[in-house]
Amino acid sequence: MTESTVRRGRHLLVYISGHGYGHVAQIAPVLNQLRLLSPTIRLTICSAVPEAFLRSRIAVSFSYIRHVADFGMLMQSALEVDTHASVQAYLDFHADWEAKIVQEVAWIKALEPDAILSNVAYLPLAAASQLGLPAFAMCSLNWADVLQHYAGDRPDIQGVLQQIRAAYAGSQYFLRTTPSMPMPWLTQSHECGPVADLASNQRSRLLAQLGKPSQSQQRLVLVSMGGISTDIHPEHFPVLEHVQWLLPQHWLNGIQRADFHATESLGESFSDILASCDLVLTKPGYGTFVEAACHGIPVLYVERDGWPEQDCLITWLQEYGVCRRLVPQAWISGEFSAEVLALLALPKPSPVQASGNREAARFLIASIGLDH
Repeated sequence: MTESTVRRGRHLLVYISGHGYGHVAQIAPVLNQLRLLSPTIRLTICSAVPEAFLRSRIAVSFSYIRHVADFGMLMQSALEVDTHASVQAYLDFHADWEAKIVQEVAWIKALEPDAILSNVAYLPLAAASQLGLPAFAMCSLNWADVLQHYAGDRPDIQGVLQQIRAAYAGSQYFLRTTPSMPMPWLTQSHECGPVADLASNQRSRLLAQLGKPSQSQQRLVLVSMGGISTDIHPEHFPVLEHVQWLLPQHWLNGIQRADFHATESLGESFSDILASCDLVLTKPGYGTFVEAACHGIPVLYVERDGWPEQDCLITWLQEYGVCRRLVPQAWISGEFSAEVLALLALPKPSPVQASGNREAARFLIASIGLDH
């Protein structure tokens, strides 16, 4: 058997965090590029994210296994971390850390992968190190720095932080997608450009579904807080002339307003809706922030409760896109007409190039040896 035969159909095991949908938005464009550049690669994706959502984002074929290897932070809502519960969850998770590695090693061995890519669970990286498998992390954040931000200098969490950092540091490389948190303690990191799903503008089709002429003055405002369950009561949202609000179905809860429309009823993907709208109202999160910038869509954002990744995201979007902050009190009361109208009055920003899609895929191909 020749070396080229052995390398055909190499198996990549991909872990995708279930902490919101931003991790999927971040890794899906890279996997799509990876298959285009290396058609024989075989993908197995393990995640707590529902398979249907993964397939709506990942256009290439893959095998799916529901498998939970990380939990990120425990959230009270999309905007609020449950700090006490999160710290306790990490203490519990690491109470039998070595046993967890042994279990993950056995699970990985049974799947017989040639390499591992994680966004951004660290347990599989620790297991891959013991197996001698090439392993890569890819994300704009890591759970060690996020946890330390909330836990501070608590003595009981320091050993946990050391184990998490050791697992990340044991990977061949940590691909840091632009924008990302600074991670100065990571010696084996590699920065790539922005990663985003590039979609097509379906504005005329959306307006037709809403019963509006394609050349009308209607402005479409997409409202999304990501994949973390959040109870929002939009009945206080302002009624603005020519503004149509596109909202998740479960937020509407029987609210009858002619300017409210469920995104699920539009029959388009989230990315296509985002690419077709005039403004996005969201929280700071990699997926929506970067997709908005790459489609030239202004962003009105509600700050999270000190989420440590948000500073680098906001700074980057201020430089490369158009955005404005909305204080939580105004978000709750619905008193944000001025902010919406101000952003809608501005010229659309130039789209940012999603250069990281191909950069990250090419880096992985070269590092794993898929180009031979």
